[in-house]
Amino acid sequence: QVQLVESGGGLVQAGDSLRLSCAASGRSFSTTAMGWFRQAPGKEREFVAAISGSGRSTDYTNSVKGRFTVSRDNAKNTVYLQMNSLKPEDTAVYYCAARGALGRSILTTNSREYSYWGQGTQVTVSS
Repeated sequence: QVQLVESGGGLVQAGDSLRLSCAASGRSFSTTAMGWFRQAPGKEREFVAAISGSGRSTDYTNSVKGRFTVSRDNAKNTVYLQMNSLKPEDTAVYYCAARGALGRSILTTNSREYSYWGQGTQVTVSS
């Protein structure tokens, strides 16, 4: 059973920064692609960022490119989302996700291709 625990959310002002962390269980972390998704009230779940198992490849939704950076520390079984220049439209619950055995190391923007999910952490950005 893969378990993911997000942390680092909070209430900040527009222009501020936050770093989200996702602590993962399992020995296969270093070969597992990880993703970040978010969901705001009244909106569909949205892809934010992803990173391959090796860390060599990353992908971002257009609205966060240049502001957010996804990274990982395999020695710590942790993936991070550094969020800079936050905007009110970034307000959402942010979820960490891990791929399953099929295509484990390959990043994807499709939430249906992730098998494990954290509980979410709230990010609120005031104007």
